[in-house]
Amino acid sequence: MISKIGNQTKSFLQTVGSVVWLLLNTVSEMMENITRGRAPFRAASLFEQTDRAGVGSIPLTAMVAFFLGLTMAILTGYQLQRFGSERYVPGLVAVAFTRELGPLLTGIVIAARIGAAYTAELGTMTVSEEVEALETMGIGPMRFLVAPRVVAITCLMPCLSVVATVAALISTALVSWYNLNISFSYCRDLMLESIMLKDIYTGVVKSLLFGLIIGLVSCYKGLAVQGGAAGVGSSTTSSVVIAITTVIGMDTVANIILTNVLP
Repeated sequence: MISKIGNQTKSFLQTVGSVVWLLLNTVSEMMENITRGRAPFRAASLFEQTDRAGVGSIPLTAMVAFFLGLTMAILTGYQLQRFGSERYVPGLVAVAFTRELGPLLTGIVIAARIGAAYTAELGTMTVSEEVEALETMGIGPMRFLVAPRVVAITCLMPCLSVVATVAALISTALVSWYNLNISFSYCRDLMLESIMLKDIYTGVVKSLLFGLIIGLVSCYKGLAVQGGAAGVGSSTTSSVVIAITTVIGMDTVANIILTNVLP
């Protein structure tokens, strides 16, 4: 039992160290290009990844958030109606999604959809020795493959989190109007009164952090694939599990820090 815990701890620390190494080397290759007067990476590659990770993820993110907001509004309304406090439902859902559920839900969806795709794609390139071919041609794989993906997913996470929050607020307004007899205009006022500036920047900071984690973990697992096609499948599964677990763990750490340092 102790040996198993020790091996898992060792594996976890190796993964964390490797991800940090990947981040530092990617930044180093980008800075090296900038000092030579070149772009840090190809703009076309960034636009391609932006379209793929951002625009392509909007329908799924919005749909999942819409139904989660619907469920949350129904359940909280059911409980608060017993105390005559149903008017707090719009504000409660608005704060929860702006600060917590919007970034977290988006992170889980993106880790499953885009993170898995990144790992499978880079893993396939690794086992087919395309990454080695890039190095042979003098093209830095971190700058060419990792940087556009990580930058795209990090920058797009706050936008997707806003989409998720808006979708959840729309479903909450519908439930408030149909079940709780709260008009749309009054529901909007209750939401705006409840949301504070710190809720907004907390959500934005979390989204950026989650995007960086998902991008780095998925790219690292793709470049570290071993064992052919079976290895690609195994690394893809591992990438999704590690990314989602890390996002949830970092969400807890961020809540502790932001609650105590910036209450």
